[in-house]
Amino acid sequence: MTTATAEIEIRDPATDEVVGRVRPAGPEQVDDAVGRAVAAGRDWARTAPGDRAGLVKAAAVAVRAVAEELARLNETETGRPFDDGLGGVLAAAGTLEQYAELGPLHRGRSLQGNWSATDLMVPGPRGVVAVLTPWNDPVAVAAGLIGAALVTGNTVVHKPSERCPHLGRRFADLLASYLPDGVLTVVDGAGPTGALLAGHAGVDVVAHVGSIAAGRAIAEAAAGTGAKVLLENGGNDPLIVDDGVDPVWAAGQVALGSYANGGQVCVSVERVYCHAAVAEEFLAALAEEATRWVYRPSGEGEKALGPLVDRRQREHVHSHVTEALRDGAVAHVGGAVPDGAGAFYPATVLSGCTPQMRILREETFGPVAAVRVVESFEQALTEAIDDPHGLAATVLTPDMAHAQEAWRALPVGTVKVNAAFGGAPGGAAQPRGLSGAGFGYGPELLDEMTATKVVHVEPCPTRDAR
Repeated sequence: MTTATAEIEIRDPATDEVVGRVRPAGPEQVDDAVGRAVAAGRDWARTAPGDRAGLVKAAAVAVRAVAEELARLNETETGRPFDDGLGGVLAAAGTLEQYAELGPLHRGRSLQGNWSATDLMVPGPRGVVAVLTPWNDPVAVAAGLIGAALVTGNTVVHKPSERCPHLGRRFADLLASYLPDGVLTVVDGAGPTGALLAGHAGVDVVAHVGSIAAGRAIAEAAAGTGAKVLLENGGNDPLIVDDGVDPVWAAGQVALGSYANGGQVCVSVERVYCHAAVAEEFLAALAEEATRWVYRPSGEGEKALGPLVDRRQREHVHSHVTEALRDGAVAHVGGAVPDGAGAFYPATVLSGCTPQMRILREETFGPVAAVRVVESFEQALTEAIDDPHGLAATVLTPDMAHAQEAWRALPVGTVKVNAAFGGAPGGAAQPRGLSGAGFGYGPELLDEMTATKVVHVEPCPTRDAR
């Protein structure tokens, strides 16, 4: 069992080589970090919003300048292919710039009251925000939560994932170098350190992106301190392939949704419901598409499939696959652990999946397209809805009536119609069920990071008026 002070070893998931070690923060280090954040909070909250935004914007420029360095570090610690990681870093810089623009515009409301009185609803910083971020898109996720917290006048203690601590610290230290002392601090550690932060009496907001188990523990800890909690706990996202779609195009969408970043994206496609009328062609096309996702692409049309983050994650993914095969599923491509170093796992296509299988009931978080053939769109929608998670869903259909019914009925934060990924900048959504609560992105995140105070002001009567 990992303790708060046991040294953490980080290995390159492509080679198994040790690339670093960190000593997790214990109670004293967490107390110190929170104490520094509390001490810095008064002056930072009183800093003009435009000045706060200017510092965050300068930090964003610095992130762009070292984007390739951060992407290489991401590849070394998590296995994410360099080009994908670089895109994440550049997205992080864009997010910081976005919040630098939005922060000074975040405003309250005036209320209509008596002629001689003034009534206001004014947002203000909540205080100290503990930001606990994952390994699968570590820079982009951290930029959003940290950026929104900073521009609204909060101070931040950041704990990056223990699977990429050097990357997390490099990014946070870079941002902190543009800020007053104590406004942004970083602590290393795994679950025990996160628990110390989540339950700390000096923390006012806990923002977490990660597993359901960790999210539950954080919510319980925060209930004891009164801290506000923002959670994105992952999902079990369905994708529906309706009758009438081009099966080859649909296979490309499913492959992208299932295999990008090794299937280790919060909104990866986890379960596929395919209409029987197109199933045969779709499965053939999907199997062919899966063969294009390879570890070191060199041929035309091939795409990069990096290793999973570590061997423990690979064991988790393979256990889902082997159980499904044992219970009657068929592997069209993949499904076997490769020989050699690293935590590689092949792009896999399974058919014959049933609702009782873990591969459809739980988040696999690996490069697996688990397909269930259904007889109708109605059956696909019913089974897609029947799940306790509520992060995202995708519908591929030429029928706009089906699209309309699906996006209204699916109990998730995000529904994508005819695209596995995509969305306008600034979009935000609220996960539901086991997937969490609260806005984690977009302008609405500024509301989450602030508390609204109602102010009523009226003139004091003079002595002569008594």
